[in-house]
This record gives sequence, structure tokens and C-alpha cells, in this order.
Amino acid sequence: MTPLPPSLAVLRAQFPPLASGRAYLDNAAGGLLPRRAIEAVTEHLTRYGATNAMPGHQPGREILALKGRARAATALFLNAEPEDVALGPSATALAFRLAAAFARRWGPGDEVILSGLEHEANASPWRELERVGVTVKVWHARQPDMTLHAGDLAALLSPRTRLVAVTAASNALGVTVDIPAVTAQVRAAGAWTVVDAVHAAPHAFPDVRAWGADFVMFSPYKVWGPHLGALWVSPEHRPHLAWPKLSFVLEGDITGLEHGTPQFELLAGWLGTLDYLRELGGHETLSRPALEAASARIAELERPVAERLLTGLLETPGVTVYGPRTPQGRVGTVAFRVRDEAPEATAARLSERGVDVAAGHFYAVQPLQDLGLYPRGVVRASIAHYTALEEVERLLAGV
Repeated sequence: MTPLPPSLAVLRAQFPPLASGRAYLDNAAGGLLPRRAIEAVTEHLTRYGATNAMPGHQPGREILALKGRARAATALFLNAEPEDVALGPSATALAFRLAAAFARRWGPGDEVILSGLEHEANASPWRELERVGVTVKVWHARQPDMTLHAGDLAALLSPRTRLVAVTAASNALGVTVDIPAVTAQVRAAGAWTVVDAVHAAPHAFPDVRAWGADFVMFSPYKVWGPHLGALWVSPEHRPHLAWPKLSFVLEGDITGLEHGTPQFELLAGWLGTLDYLRELGGHETLSRPALEAASARIAELERPVAERLLTGLLETPGVTVYGPRTPQGRVGTVAFRVRDEAPEATAARLSERGVDVAAGHFYAVQPLQDLGLYPRGVVRASIAHYTALEEVERLLAGV
């Protein structure tokens, strides 16, 4: 076994599950948590239990302040303002709540366009609008590399288009999308863009200012935090969207999207993760520059591992790889099949060898339907910045 570089060994030591010796290559389904995030969850529950945010007593005030810190820190992660960021149980839940606001605004004659790369979190909520008469169209990805083309979107856009839903990176295929180019095209047509950054966020942190989108969602649990979702709503739209909310919440208040009591212990854990990222970026305090430095460091760590994963699978006899055949236009996620073997059988065989990959459709219904691979799906190997080259070699040897 090749020794790890010292810096990577120190980094990996912060993620307790990696001590098991298994090669964890299912990061697209959920990241591992650094020790300080785990400890933050435990510390919160030990100190507060299930105490709620209440201004009338000290513990309640401390928890209320925790909620504010989590919102502000998530805004830094997105390069946004805190009042525009909602935190909830999942990106999917928040998207359905946003869809309810759209359903009160649109109806027959209005149109929505879904990209052909979407996870259902950025498709099913908008398909719900068909119930109020909205027409839904699909902007299919072009085969064989499964990339989106601006000309195909132009053919679908019309004066009736209200929303275009597009992912920043396919959770099943790893294909990336030029989000600023898409949002500029959509805005020029007079429509809004909702971006699913769930799969892209662990590899390059979102920047809502640079992206030009109207709505952006991501999942902290894909970015080495606890199971949470986050949604950014442009301040241009937030005051004018009537989402279902509790009666006393003011119109346009982002907390109206946060139905129910927050998972405060998970917010504490997410702050622990962000502190880890602050340190990874080499800064003393959490700031947008600290997170940008962490994002750059992650890209540096991932690049050689992602390239080896892709090229190794492309060179393996009997293996079919889906999506672009070069690292350009990809994150470190590769979907493949082994000849004459069902995806679930491949994944089970690898897991017996201590290499954990995923098999299935991963809620990416449209792209896998277009490839003729739904519902059985594909095998998916996905890396994170803590993935070692040796783990990829174990996968390649096992395939």
C-alpha cells in the first residue's frame, strides 16, 4: 500500500469513518463528517437536549443565537446575505415549499423547462405545477456525452417561460453545467432560473452573486455536514412570493419557508463543518475568502484522484462509462456498467472487497431514462477531497 502524503494523512485523520479501512466512494450520496462537526452535535445535545429557541430564558436565547450564526455562515458559503437563506430538513423539502409559492402565481399558459440532467429534487416539485395548468418541457442533454446545449434551450424558451430548472452538476453522471451562461440566457428571455447545487457544492462552492440565478439550493450533508438542506432566494423575488407559512410570519420573511422547529443540533454540527473548512482554507476566522481558499484546496486535492478514476475506468475492458470521456466538464463522479453484470451485483461484489460504491438511479430519472438505463441505473463511484489515490486503485482492481 502506497503511503499517503503527510498533508492528506492529517486531513483524513479528521474523518473517523475513514479509520475503518474501507474505501468510501459514495460521496455523492452523502459526505463523511469531520470530528469537530460530530463533537458539536454531541455537545449541543449534552448541553441543551431538545430545548427550543426562546427569548425568555438564557438557554433559549443561546439557541436562537445559534440559529442566527448558522444562517449567517450558510450565507457566507453561498456568497449571499443571511436574510435570503432558508435552512430546512432537505433541499427537496424546501423546493416543494417554493413550488407551492409558484403554484399561487402561475397557471394555464405558463411554462416551465427542466434540464435533462436533473435529480428529482429539481424536477418533481416543478412538475407539481402541472396540477394548476402549467406546461412542463424538458431540455434534453445530448448523447453520448450527456451535455446541455444553449441552442436546444433557445428552441424551448418562449414569452410564456416562467422558470428553468438546471443542475450545476449531475448527481448521477458528474456532468457539469456552465451556470452563468444558462442564467444569462434565461434572464434575457424574461424567465427565472432555479439551480440545484447539491452535487456541485462539495467540489466547487456556490457563488450566487457570480451565478446570476434566482434560486439556488444545496445540501450541507453533501458538504460534510449533518442532514440539512438550504435554499437561497434572490432578494429581488423574496418579498413577492407567497409561500405557505405560519400566520404571524411577515410576507417575504425567509423563515416562512422553515416549517416547524429547526434541528438545532444539526445546525451546530454544520457550524463545526464550516469551521473545518475555514481551517482547510488556512484562515483564522470564517469568511467568504476563507471558504474560497478551502474550495480551491479541495479542487487541488481532487484533480489527480478524479482523473485517475475516469481514465482507469475508461481503460478497463468490459466497462462502459457514461458522460464526457475527459475530465473537462466533470466533477469526480463517474457512472459506469460492467458488461454482463447488473449494477447492484457490481456494487455488492466491490463492497465485499471493502470498496463501497453505489448502484441504482439515484433519483436522476430523466437522464437515465434518456440513456435507456432506468430504472436499474448504473454503478456510481464518487470521490471527495479526502479520497486517496490508493482507494481508486482498489476500485479499479476490483472492477
